[in-house]
Amino acid sequence: MSAVGLVLGGGGITGAAYELATLMAIELATGWDPNQADVVVGTSSGSFVAALVRHDRLDLDSLVLPTDDRVQVALRIKERIFNRKPGVRVGTWLRHGILPGVRRPGLTLLLGSPAPYDTSGLGAWVAEEVGEAADSWPAAPTIVVAYDVAGRRRIPFGTLGAPEVGIAEAVAASTAIPVLFRPWVIKGRHYVDGGVVSGTHADLVLGSARDLDLVIVIAPMAAEEDRRGAWAHERLFDKVGRRTLDEEIRLIKASWPACDLLVLRPSPQILTSMRPNPMEPDLAVSTFVRTLIAMKRTLAEDAIWGLLSEHLGSSPRTPGHRVSP
Repeated sequence: MSAVGLVLGGGGITGAAYELATLMAIELATGWDPNQADVVVGTSSGSFVAALVRHDRLDLDSLVLPTDDRVQVALRIKERIFNRKPGVRVGTWLRHGILPGVRRPGLTLLLGSPAPYDTSGLGAWVAEEVGEAADSWPAAPTIVVAYDVAGRRRIPFGTLGAPEVGIAEAVAASTAIPVLFRPWVIKGRHYVDGGVVSGTHADLVLGSARDLDLVIVIAPMAAEEDRRGAWAHERLFDKVGRRTLDEEIRLIKASWPACDLLVLRPSPQILTSMRPNPMEPDLAVSTFVRTLIAMKRTLAEDAIWGLLSEHLGSSPRTPGHRVSP
């Protein structure tokens, strides 16, 4: 069996729906369990998906109850993610956002800014799914990326030198989108969404104990085509996402020339379902369904199916057919 790395990028609620559907489609088509990956890297919403993968909770029951309709799914997501907290931390913003931002204008101005919500609901959702394991780290190599506001650097939780935390806390830190969610505090340090540096952090797979044969990158916010009727922020996110991912791929290929890379990004049709707000719960179901439909065609492409067949040990079946138990 090939050594496989799995990179799960950020992309909000719709990005998580895209990743869940994509992973389920790959498993149905090939029989490969994503938890078999030699290393999993998760950033922002991808960290939540990574936690599900590493605890064998990659199934619809994590999101949908048998009696749910589309409205009930959206309501449950809202209740779990958007936890409004009173008060603001202006001091944190002043020290770590405004003052550095004045000296070097840019995204740093937003770091540590007051926000109406915190990510405790996401941490609690992880704990609900994985139980007592929420306070520990997965046994298999797993990396969750957040950004240290004061230290001005990414923190790959799960690696040597990173603070020791439970998977639920790491997800809460990795998903703290500036302005929307206040920084997540761990042992006195403030962390925000790892996506402020990169939407994927694919280069972190280079810390694998052995060279990888295949790296699968699922990148909801690095679309190759402009979204139809895209707003300025959507075009910006995709442009930055593509640029950082291209550099990370270059680093991987420089270190492992023989490694195959498979990057899966939303098609224009899926992007239409995801726009204009990736944090809108009402868009989760349509994104998930459209992704499942699109993946049957995407995975059947000769180049993609060839890689999956070679590295995931898939049997010669038509992509999209259900795997026998």
